[in-house]
Amino acid sequence: MKGLYTIVLLILSNTFMTFAWYGHLKFNQFSWTQKLGLFSIILISWFIALFEYMFQVPANRIGYQGYGGPFSLVELKVLQEVITLVVFSIFTLLVFKNEEIRSNHLIGFAFLVLAVYFIFKK
Repeated sequence: MKGLYTIVLLILSNTFMTFAWYGHLKFNQFSWTQKLGLFSIILISWFIALFEYMFQVPANRIGYQGYGGPFSLVELKVLQEVITLVVFSIFTLLVFKNEEIRSNHLIGFAFLVLAVYFIFKK
């Protein structure tokens, strides 16, 4: 069960992270954000990132073997990276309609899945 909690929390964390890191690139479409300076955009992104950390830290503590979780540190990191790419890909397709996922991206993702397989192989 701790593994499932970890994965759900990592998905939530990475959703906030993606919005904090890339969501501001769409701010030019909103009238209230068009006149904001870079410092204001940074503060908004930091506020969003706060929620990322509110999910990321518990995910790592629940999932890490040192705290009774099922994952080693390396497994946690690889899991987080794959979740990041999945969340980012979905975000890109839904929010940035002019971006596309090409075959070379899919091949790279397949290699990441293989990386997960080999990292988790006992």
